[in-house]
Amino acid sequence: MALDTVGTALIRRHIGRRLTALRDKRKLSQDQVSTAVTLSRSTIVRMEEGNPAVRYTVPNLKALLDLYEASEEDREILLALAAETRNGRSKSWWHDYTNTELPEWFGLFVIMEDSATRIRDYQAENIPGLLQTQEYAEVLFQTPAGLATPEQAKNRLQVRMGRQSILARPKPPRFEVVLNEAILCRPIGGPGLMTRQFEHLVDMMKRPNVSIRILPWAAGVHGGMYAASSFMLLDFPEDPIGEPIEPPLAYVDTLTGAMYLNKPSEFAAYERVWRDIDQKALSATKSKELIISVLEGLEE
Repeated sequence: MALDTVGTALIRRHIGRRLTALRDKRKLSQDQVSTAVTLSRSTIVRMEEGNPAVRYTVPNLKALLDLYEASEEDREILLALAAETRNGRSKSWWHDYTNTELPEWFGLFVIMEDSATRIRDYQAENIPGLLQTQEYAEVLFQTPAGLATPEQAKNRLQVRMGRQSILARPKPPRFEVVLNEAILCRPIGGPGLMTRQFEHLVDMMKRPNVSIRILPWAAGVHGGMYAASSFMLLDFPEDPIGEPIEPPLAYVDTLTGAMYLNKPSEFAAYERVWRDIDQKALSATKSKELIISVLEGLEE
């Protein structure tokens, strides 16, 4: 998989993990490495963290790779990835927001979302952010009253609308959505707003990279009841030898933060829940028919 849609931030994280693994394999501490290659310990730490402030210069990388007795394959991959961090990539849509409107915990998510090749999203209460109309999102950001200031709500709305651009770019991610049927029955902002929102859903279902399906009442007990309500699963591109540039991730929003679950056991648990929901959801065709029937009811 080509890395041309992957943000520099994720490439840096991947470089850092690879450098850490090579150091661990040689059973060297960061202090020992610092002494051996005459780089400060703080520089070693930043390189392994993928810190945006550190530069992966060729001399520094080669010194580390020599010390770690890295294979030719590892050398080629790391030097190539490091070059990607210096090649003047164009800024992603979120670049101007990450240090201002976005909380730190959510700033990481939009970077991940922007680089994912596949996004699976289960929503129990409302339309996913990537599929919301602006007026639908406005109502959500104003509820409950007082939770966000008008300025915060305005900024968050701009970010939400900006996020949606990933679905229309030349190489968009595969976006698979399962919505609880309750979402179709919950009035938000009046019939006119809901009509326009559902029309937007039907329009988005025409895109080849978007799948929207409904988990019906008739499904009964389902895996989503045991998860933390809504959640997302993100998969990422692979590097030249087939290793994901970022481990698969389960993401769960909370009121004041978020959970990033990328341990294999954690991701596997959420993927098991997704498989159950996916199996019990209506087909794309039947889901579209149900949304259209709700639309017709609103128009009457």
